[in-house]
Amino acid sequence: MTLPPDAAAQLQDLLGSRLSVSTADRDHHAQSESFHRAPPPDAVAWPESADEVAAIVRICADAGLPVIPWGAGTSLEGHALATQGGVTVDLGRMNRVVEIRAEDMQVTVQPGITREALNTELRATGLFFPVDPGANASLGGMAATRCSGTTAVRYGTMRDNVLGLQVVLADGRIIRTGTRAAKSSAGYDLTGLFVGSEGTLGIVTELTLRLHGQPEEVAAAVCAFDSLEHAVECVSATIQSGIPMARIEFVDAVTARAFNLHSGSDMRESPHLMVEFHGSPGAVREDAERFGEIAAEFGAQGFDWATTAEDRNRLWRMRHGAYHACIALRPGATGVVTDVCVPMSHLPAAVAAAAADIRESGLIGPIVGHVGDGNFHAQILVEPGNQTEIATAKAIALRMAERALKVGGTITGEHGIGIGKRALMADEHGQAWQVMGAIKTALDPQNIMNPGKLVPDRN
Repeated sequence: MTLPPDAAAQLQDLLGSRLSVSTADRDHHAQSESFHRAPPPDAVAWPESADEVAAIVRICADAGLPVIPWGAGTSLEGHALATQGGVTVDLGRMNRVVEIRAEDMQVTVQPGITREALNTELRATGLFFPVDPGANASLGGMAATRCSGTTAVRYGTMRDNVLGLQVVLADGRIIRTGTRAAKSSAGYDLTGLFVGSEGTLGIVTELTLRLHGQPEEVAAAVCAFDSLEHAVECVSATIQSGIPMARIEFVDAVTARAFNLHSGSDMRESPHLMVEFHGSPGAVREDAERFGEIAAEFGAQGFDWATTAEDRNRLWRMRHGAYHACIALRPGATGVVTDVCVPMSHLPAAVAAAAADIRESGLIGPIVGHVGDGNFHAQILVEPGNQTEIATAKAIALRMAERALKVGGTITGEHGIGIGKRALMADEHGQAWQVMGAIKTALDPQNIMNPGKLVPDRN
C-alpha cells in the first residue's frame, strides 16, 4: 500500500515536519526487539495531542489506510509492525505527566511516557508505579499489551493498575473509560477491554494509573542451586508458604554465564533465584529469614544480600539486561523470544521440559522467568535468515505453548500476541476468539486499527 496523495497532503497540513516518509524513519519503525520483521510503514506521524491523533485516524479512515500505534518499540511479538502498510503513529512526543493526585494514590499520564520517567517524576511524592517489565517501555504500550514483569507477584499486572483510559476509536471519536473511584459496577468494563487489545480497537492517548507507597524497607538477594528443578521447586514452595515476595526471579545456568561475561559479575554458572522483599524493617527481616529456610531445604548456596539501593539497582539492572547479555553469547544472533504462564503446581515440570527441548536442539536458549506467578521465558538464539534454526526455535516455542495449554495455562503471560502467536489463539480461546473478532468488527468495521494482529482474519 502507498500513501494516497490526498491523505498525504492532509496529514502534511496537520503535522508539518512531524510527518515523515523518509526511508530512515520508516525503516526504524520496521524493526522489532526480536526476530520479527515487516516492510516499513508508508509514513510515520508524531502527534502531540489526542485531538491530533483523532485527526490522523479520521484522515486514514477516509483513505482506508491502516493505523499502527508505536510506543517505545520494545515489544517482542511484532505488535507495532506495519504488516499491511499504512501510517505508524509514534506517540513518543505525548510523554507528559498530566496530573499527580497523591492523596488518591493516582496519576494521569500521556501514553508516550516511559515507566522509568514516570517514577522519576514521582520520587518526591513517596509513591511509585510498580509494574516493571524490564525494558523501559512506554506506559501506553504496557497497557496495550497488558504487560507485567518482575513485581507482578506482589503488585499485579497492568490489568490491576490501570484505572481509566482516554482512547481514540477507529472513526476518530475520543472516549473515556473507567473512573477515579476505587470501584464501579456501572456497565461493561471498557478499560479492561482496551488493556491488552494491542492497538486493534483504538489508540490510547491518556492513562489513569494506580500508585503504591514506596516501601519503608527493601532487601534483595541472589542465591544459587545445583539444579534447575530445585530452584523452581523452591519458588513453588515459597509462594505456597504465603511469603509476600516483591520479586522472585529465576535465571538458568546459561543466563548466569551471560551475566558474568556481559556485566562482569562472578555468579556461579548454575541456576539462580533473585528475590526482593518490601515492607517494614521487621517484616522484611522475617520474610527474608523464612525464605532462607525454605531455600536451604532445596540446597540453596551462596546467598548474596543487597541491602543498599546501589547494590539492589546493580542486581536488577543485570536482570533487566538479560536479553542483551544473552544475545552476546552468540554475536550476530537474534532471539526467538517466547513466554508462557502455567499454574504454579505445573511450573517445575514446564521449565524442565522447555530446558530439555532446547538442550536437544543444540541451540543456545537461556531461560529466565518471573516465576512467582508461573511465568517464564526462553530466548532461543538463531542466526538471522537461517530458516532451519528459526524453524527449530519456533517448534520449541510451540511445544512450550502446547504444554502450557494442556495444564490450563496460557500461551503468553506478558509478551502478548502481536503477529508471533496469533496462530495459537484458537487453541487457547476456542470460539471466544471469534467473539474477539466480532468486537473488533463492531469497533473497527474497516479493519484499519493495527490490522493483521491478535484477532482472526475476516472472511
